[in-house]
This record gives sequence, structure tokens and C-alpha cells, in this order.
Amino acid sequence: MSAAGDLPFVDEHHLTVEATPAVVWTGLRAYVDRHLAKPEGSLLTRLLGTRPDSGFEVTEEVPELRLVLGGRHRFSRYRLVFEIEPVAGEKSLLRALTYAAFPGPHGRVYRLLVISSRAHVLATRGMLASIRRASLAQV
Repeated sequence: MSAAGDLPFVDEHHLTVEATPAVVWTGLRAYVDRHLAKPEGSLLTRLLGTRPDSGFEVTEEVPELRLVLGGRHRFSRYRLVFEIEPVAGEKSLLRALTYAAFPGPHGRVYRLLVISSRAHVLATRGMLASIRRASLAQV
């Protein structure tokens, strides 16, 4: 099964990190464990009814290359795929690809509020920047 599974592609964001894939992987795992796939949820995840409680769970992991997170809630099923690719020198390209389905009328409204408003873009870019900072803190 592909990383998307049966979910439609939403978008891709990327940035270059001045670190090797091994270092970026460590920063990515630290960020995911601390913020996205932690054992407990938040007020927002409880209101949305996310599964798992935190909103995300690791569904695939290939160290230094790919990390796939999945989840669902009342208005959406989603997958967030992080990919790390070595580039010239001691740099890496870090990508975040989003796949999601927004079924029914409530899902369409949720998509409008989150995706069309650019809130998702800002959140994803913020995640990538945080992962870059976590990676560079190790160098």
C-alpha cells in the first residue's frame, strides 16, 4: 500500500536542513514523539474526537528516510508523510506530504475552515521549521 492508501493528496511542503539525514531523522523523531504522537491528547483532540487520542500514530517508519503518521476524527481521515532526502554536502531535504479525506457536509466545512483558510499551510510550515530547529540543535 502506498503512503496515501485510499486518501487524496492535499499538499506538499519542504525545506532544506543543514544537516545529514541521520541528524534530521533524530530531530524529526523527537518532534513527533513530543508533539504529534504522544500518549495523551489535548482539549482540541478531545473536541474533535481524534483516534488515536493524540491525533496521530506512527504507521510506517524507515529510519533516516520516511515516517508516516495517520489518524482520524469526526470530520476527516488523514495521513502525514515526512520524507528525508540527502542533498549536496551535509544537507537534507525534509518534505511533509498531506493526504486526507473530508467525508460528508461536515467534512466539507472542516476542509474549508482548515485547508482553504491556509491554517494547514501555516501549521505544516511551523512543524517543518520546528523539526529543522530540533535537528540543528544537535549539530
